[in-house]
Amino acid sequence: MTDLKTQISGRAGIITLDRPKALNALTHDMCLAITAALDEWRDHPGVDLVILEGAGERAFCAGGDIAEIYRRGLEGDFEPGRQFWRDEYVMNAALAEYAKPIISFMHGFVMGGGVGLAGHVRHRVVGESAQIAMPECGIGFVPDVGGTLLLARAPGRLGEHLGLTATRMGPGDAIHAGFADLHVPEADWPLLKERLAETGETSALGEASAPTAPGQLAEAAPFIDQIYAKRELPAILAAAKASDTPTGEIAHKALSRNSTLSMAMTLKLIAAMRAPGTDIRSALRQEYRVAHRIAQQGDFLEGVRAQIIDKDRNPQWQRNIDTLDPAEVDALLAPLGEDELAL
Repeated sequence: MTDLKTQISGRAGIITLDRPKALNALTHDMCLAITAALDEWRDHPGVDLVILEGAGERAFCAGGDIAEIYRRGLEGDFEPGRQFWRDEYVMNAALAEYAKPIISFMHGFVMGGGVGLAGHVRHRVVGESAQIAMPECGIGFVPDVGGTLLLARAPGRLGEHLGLTATRMGPGDAIHAGFADLHVPEADWPLLKERLAETGETSALGEASAPTAPGQLAEAAPFIDQIYAKRELPAILAAAKASDTPTGEIAHKALSRNSTLSMAMTLKLIAAMRAPGTDIRSALRQEYRVAHRIAQQGDFLEGVRAQIIDKDRNPQWQRNIDTLDPAEVDALLAPLGEDELAL
């Protein structure tokens, strides 16, 4: 397919997202093709490792291509979106559990679905241009593609901050938060990829790794932990407003702008993923419960309209802090019975 290139070079299988004009946004067909490539190479004797990359200079992957899901949802047809998310989450699990090493190279925009591609593999390389984020609460959704697992495992209460505010992370912050493993200057990527393909071994990664400037999130940790110490959204919003810090100002602005319903669900999802024994599959199953319902019952269609379709940046959310009913949150997170995600 033209939007995705798969090839074997030396000892490496290479998957290249090839929609640079669309910031390599992930389509349904691309998800299926990635899963098919992983299946083909799983027992291939000539493939020792897999390289995952994005074409162009602006993005590894800026997220899922959700415009068609929006259009079909407006018509009352929610099944295309559900099928996309089902197949995307199957792909996320396959990447996370793959028997052979997968190395992702993150540059430019790495958001939402891009994190689902790059964030769970065995070796996660980040470049200096990377801007990594989970922006779903801004479009009336929740962090998905296994993102709630990454957020739950971030230090302190950083996961809540990243999930609710869509704060972007450069390489230093991404490594600190657990969204990347090592920094390699992007100028060194071509040679590094050549060595990986030639040898079929990952030892070249450690040799290429270079220090990167620390981000701001580690320094802001005390303020982040203080703001998000409470589990309920109204208390968090009040703490952000009362915090006389740049972090508090950023948090209050984002919390006042994003979908209240989505943020309340995100808090519960992250808390649940901190329980013992959680893994990528439990994260994806929880997230799919929301994905299955969100276009029909939540703020998703309005969020996509405001941020992506009309771009007026003025979403009219169903609920605010004062009108949010916890029962609505619980209903969106409830088990799906026979519609549960099968992995």
